[in-house]
Order: sequence, then C-alpha cells, then structure tokens
Amino acid sequence: MATLEKIKVEISVVLGGQTMPIHQLLRMGRGAVIELDHSADDDVDILANNLPVAKGQVVLKGDRVTVSITEVLARPASYRRLDDVVKI
Repeated sequence: MATLEKIKVEISVVLGGQTMPIHQLLRMGRGAVIELDHSADDDVDILANNLPVAKGQVVLKGDRVTVSITEVLARPASYRRLDDVVKI
C-alpha cells in the first residue's frame, strides 16, 4: 500500500464544451463569456488522467467549488487488470 500512496493521479472536471471558429476565439477579450453545451443542472464528467471515471454535480460550499460524485462509471473491458500485468 505504501507504493500506491506515492502514485499521483490528475483529476479533471469537465463542465461542458463548445466549438467555435478560431477568428471568434481570437476576438474574445477579458470578460468574454463562452456558452457551454451543458446546463447548470447537468452532471459534470470527472476524469482521472484524462479517462472518464465518474459523473458528478457541482456544489458550492462557501467560497469553494466542490464536486459531489453521483455515479462511478464502469471500467471498460479494455482496461488491464492488475493480474494481467506481467512482472519483470
């Protein structure tokens, strides 16, 4: 377990996305607002090392933004299990 505690995982939360022409992006300045393809009530995607692992809801706690996990996603069969890894 001590070895596992040293492994770092990058966690990202995706609120939504948007596609726009580059010229529109270049014209944006400070204070510009980009409308996302999700509503405020939609679940957000939670990624671990850029792989989807869960869904959640954004929760405001005082001046902090947190995410409450609502669903843990099933791991695809293509992910290798620990016992599939050959030790060298």
